[in-house]
Amino acid sequence: MDMKVTDNDMSFMKRALALAERARGKTSPNPMVGAVIVKNGKVIAEDYHKKAGEPHAETLAILNAGDKAKDATLFVTLEPCCHKDKRTPPCTEKIISSGIKKVISAMKDPNPKVSGKGIAELEKAGIQTITGVLEEKARRLNESYVKYITTGAPFVILKVAMTLDGKIAAPDGESKWITGEKARKMVHRLRGSSDAVMTAIGTIRADNPMLTCRVSGYKNPVRIIIDPHLETSPDSHVASCPPETIIVTMGANDKEFMWKKFKEKGISFIAYQSKELDLAWLMRELGKLSITSLLVEGGSSLSSYCLEAGIVDKVMFFIAPKIIGNRDSYPAVGGKSFRKLEDAYRLRDVKTRRIGEDILVEGYISK
Repeated sequence: MDMKVTDNDMSFMKRALALAERARGKTSPNPMVGAVIVKNGKVIAEDYHKKAGEPHAETLAILNAGDKAKDATLFVTLEPCCHKDKRTPPCTEKIISSGIKKVISAMKDPNPKVSGKGIAELEKAGIQTITGVLEEKARRLNESYVKYITTGAPFVILKVAMTLDGKIAAPDGESKWITGEKARKMVHRLRGSSDAVMTAIGTIRADNPMLTCRVSGYKNPVRIIIDPHLETSPDSHVASCPPETIIVTMGANDKEFMWKKFKEKGISFIAYQSKELDLAWLMRELGKLSITSLLVEGGSSLSSYCLEAGIVDKVMFFIAPKIIGNRDSYPAVGGKSFRKLEDAYRLRDVKTRRIGEDILVEGYISK
């Protein structure tokens, strides 16, 4: 196995990663993948996976290259697939038949059906392979896929919009608009890049949100509403389908007529029997529905509940240059319990940036 990596190799892989990024929010439950074919130091073909069920990036790039693919090098952001338990043929077969002599991939596929087997199949056919070029960038690109395929649960982002003094609403519940237009537009893109967005009945009653993506080129996420006692109004925005809405409620409630009314509107349910909702269980149930990424947009209590349950992978706090004050204003993270400073939730890989007049602080929960 030739492990020598050049600056040009890095450059071509960056190009493949940029191609993969174009499909953000469109390939789930598949990963985003980009492929670049290089011969004599020049790109002769490139493409990216556009949608689950459609040809993979490697196949598209090879088709674009035609006979020129012989003796070329393929740069791909994820190990080529080799299994047949899917709607498209194995990419390894296409690569081998094309005459490509070398494959450089950013990372192994964490899918147990592939994980190293694709690389082994290529090497068995006499193709040189290198794996791990810009691996960290590739993992970040497909962080939702990586978690979903290895745990069966979605990657969870907790989004909060708050003032400089850590408030998300005034004492009377007023919260529109804490952040500016650019930050709100970014949140819409976040929704459009996520399989689902989750909130709770308190937010539905207070704001009657649509929870849709209002940026062109993006899809609407599935709406997950935590509503233990089925108090969502049939006239609320989330009760209008499409997009799809799933209400998470207690199975032992006495509102059968409401169940029927909502089902007639196209709304589905996830029912639980315990007194309190187990969020870890809910994440596994969402995973069974092929939801690989989840954006949490709720109030103080839901944010606290998600953190305490340990389901949050990443946080994105949008901080507006405003001060509300008052002890009765709603804090960003509520709940009845708290953590001592030495046990506080800690973030790693923290980044800060300006979004219009606001500041975005994002990072991953250390676990």
